Amino acid sequence: MTLTNPTTSAPPRRFHSARFGGGALPASQPELLNVRPENPQLPRRSPVDTGAGVPVLDLTVPVFNEEAHLEKNLRTLHGHLSGTFPHTFRITVADNSSTDSTLRIAERLARELPELRVVRFQERGRGNALRRLWQSSPSPVLAYMEADLSTDLSALAPLLAPLLSGHSDLAVGTRLAPDSRVVRSGGREFTSRSYNALLRTVLGTRISDAQCGFKAVRADVAHLLLPHTKDDGWFFDTELLVIAERCGLRIHEVPVDWTDDPNSSVDVVRTALADLRGMARLTRDLRPGRFPVRELRLGRDRTAPGTGLAGRVLGAVAWTSLYALFFVLLRSVVDPLPANFIALALMASTTRLRIQGPVMLLLTTLLSTAALAILPVMTTADRWLEGAVLAAAGLAGHIGGYVAGRRRLAPDVT
Repeated sequence: MTLTNPTTSAPPRRFHSARFGGGALPASQPELLNVRPENPQLPRRSPVDTGAGVPVLDLTVPVFNEEAHLEKNLRTLHGHLSGTFPHTFRITVADNSSTDSTLRIAERLARELPELRVVRFQERGRGNALRRLWQSSPSPVLAYMEADLSTDLSALAPLLAPLLSGHSDLAVGTRLAPDSRVVRSGGREFTSRSYNALLRTVLGTRISDAQCGFKAVRADVAHLLLPHTKDDGWFFDTELLVIAERCGLRIHEVPVDWTDDPNSSVDVVRTALADLRGMARLTRDLRPGRFPVRELRLGRDRTAPGTGLAGRVLGAVAWTSLYALFFVLLRSVVDPLPANFIALALMASTTRLRIQGPVMLLLTTLLSTAALAILPVMTTADRWLEGAVLAAAGLAGHIGGYVAGRRRLAPDVT
């Protein structure tokens, strides 16, 4: 089936009708129509109803000029789902105004495969396509993956299982887990790890690989979170995950085997700059009074991880202990100041700080540098005493970051 005009066309009769022009929820889920984003009252997650008469899974494949391998990959994906997925499914090809034969190939396959449909968007952007399709999909489980099938399809079942059972709200693939097997260039590996380290420092996310193109979400959760997302491009993934995490939702990570497409048309530099702008904008948007964190708890009876006082204290002690240990180990081979800066850089890139992390790091850097400058004047210090002093500086930095965070964040986030 093909929808070349998503604002007026309707899907085939085998599935319930869904509109692609706005954010209206489908009539096949009346229980969601009474839940407004500003006042959601969702119960605890229950297993997905697999006999509701709609496709249980709606898997979106965003495409742009993919004519070379599209037919082969879509047939592979369709065959895998037909042979392994025990419920009904639909594959939605989201064409972002391709200028080659991509649309024609997808339309031909849609006439052959009843579980395949095509939707063409005039406005480019993965985030725009996913938001519009997911907001109006009748399926209870929504997912997307890249058209090049970089992710090994054996990870699809582990991705969907926790959502079908009600265990988790979102599921994401990760290429950075110890169990993941990844084939890609050193440059892309460095860029990916740097991006995720920056996310942990600036936005405090605990997701190890926010931009892996392999994600799934329960529709009841998606319909409430999507109106609060703004990015229409590659940052959409990160924005959705950070918002979900702030709302205390359960996110399941799945190690994946990933083989990078060497012919990918993604402009890494342009995408990286857009992501940096997205991080700055999202940091502003999550300030108190701008984002309804409390209202979007979505029925979970637990708060976001690490938001309690005990969690903050334990986190601060663990952070400073590891920081001091790094310093002591480095101090045996380099001078105090270089050892301190290297230890701080290691902590910034390997630990998952909350939003007040930048303030904490700045204070810790200033206090530790001052302490190392003053300490030789006061006494003959060995590396263990220097490490203890830096641990105290780290704790002081955490206190300063916490105080700054309380002034900037909603009470339930701080």
